[in-house]
Amino acid sequence: MKLEALCGAANILCPESVGGAEVGMVCTDTRAVTENSLFVCIKGLHHDSHALISEAVSRGARWAVVQKGCAYCAPQGVPILVAEDTRRACARLYNAFYGFPTEKLKFIGVTGTNGKTSVTHLLRAILETSLCKCGLIGTVGCESAGRRLENRMLNRLANMTTPDPPELYRMLAEMAGDGVEYVLMEATSHALALGKLDPIAFDAAIFTNLTPDHLDFHGSMEAYAQAKAELFRKSRLSVINIDSPFANEMLRAATGRTVTCSQTYAGADYTASEVRMLGQNGVAYTMASAHSRLSLQCGIAGAFSVMNSMEAAICAKELGFGAAAIKDALASVGGVRGRMERLKLGPSADFSVIIDYAHTPDALEKLLRTAGEVRRAGERVVVVFGCGGDRDRTKRPLMGAIASRLADEVIVTSDNSRSEDPETIIKEILSGIDPSRPARVIPDRAKAIETAILTARTGDVILLAGKGHEEYEITKEGRKPFHEREIVARALAERERTRNA
Repeated sequence: MKLEALCGAANILCPESVGGAEVGMVCTDTRAVTENSLFVCIKGLHHDSHALISEAVSRGARWAVVQKGCAYCAPQGVPILVAEDTRRACARLYNAFYGFPTEKLKFIGVTGTNGKTSVTHLLRAILETSLCKCGLIGTVGCESAGRRLENRMLNRLANMTTPDPPELYRMLAEMAGDGVEYVLMEATSHALALGKLDPIAFDAAIFTNLTPDHLDFHGSMEAYAQAKAELFRKSRLSVINIDSPFANEMLRAATGRTVTCSQTYAGADYTASEVRMLGQNGVAYTMASAHSRLSLQCGIAGAFSVMNSMEAAICAKELGFGAAAIKDALASVGGVRGRMERLKLGPSADFSVIIDYAHTPDALEKLLRTAGEVRRAGERVVVVFGCGGDRDRTKRPLMGAIASRLADEVIVTSDNSRSEDPETIIKEILSGIDPSRPARVIPDRAKAIETAILTARTGDVILLAGKGHEEYEITKEGRKPFHEREIVARALAERERTRNA
């Protein structure tokens, strides 16, 4: 693509003397630079690539985009292009470089602290039942019309729900090539605040909830809410859960049509009533508006599934999808990998194991309450969890307190300690534990899981919280494979050998 065309898409002034040159690649990482690359400098939280222009040029970059006001040093003769915000310009450059896929696709964005993955999967089920080809961008992975897409991020320690622009717009181009009609995207606060989604106009946006998380990045709940609200400035339709205290932030930001929903407020556009908990078989309820009533059942257990499935149903209905497809799809969904996922243990196991991604206080509380609802009288809830390193430290004692209050047995362990000392993280979790109900501490996560399995009593509901779909562990030594399902299987085999010895 011509340099002048790329610059035009990103609102960057391009000198006529170089505008006709052909750009071979757009790069933000010097390791990805090839001949005739356009190198985009990003001032990050820890590193500033404005200092790497010379390295990029030595690898083949011919031009550099810098942020207005940032200091840089470039070799003689290298054309420098200036952007007001290189992060936002970067998203537009990649969208243009990959043929403007955003103009060929319809987008539904889901944002909130919890529930994003479940809502996008529920929506996909509805749309695919209606014979729509769907793409998926989210925590569990990225897919195009049922085909898994490879995320080629150079940073193997990164675990991004919304990929960075080099990968995001490449994948969107693949989706467009596959004939995808709707892209269902988990829109994170980081992605919105950092301009990753700048070129995308959303056909619909959904707000699930907002509870403390990522405060190490945003600094306050108000700033966190403002980042989320950006999605609703970019959407033609906004579906807002007004049971959240932050709903008004989203409603004020919305520039398109708004639809509200609630489990408690009769004045909402859509309400859920006659709610029935069906234990392991999910939930059933009546979704009502001024013009319709729809009896729905969702196969995912837990009270939170009422709002998640209702928002998916409302969004689909407001976009014109039929009631039959909505009912059939929600009833057929059995769960999402790593979200209240009950493992198949075999006939000899007299207890259950559930894997869930819960890694915030709100998510852990909902997980524990759901487990309390599905267990029978006299059965115990055992939770194994930790907290991530280099992340918001304020939630650690809160999660300890929640686990201590709602679980019958707590095993505190490690969970992606990254550059921090696992023992320090555990100590901060323990500061919230009720002293009268001490937790077991087993820093090695594999051993913690094995202990929970080997010491399980009949009827125990064992919750492995924090990892969910993840199949790795990140420590100071780097990223290594870590498969909770395999650890559970080995522990079950050991339990069986011990029993038969």
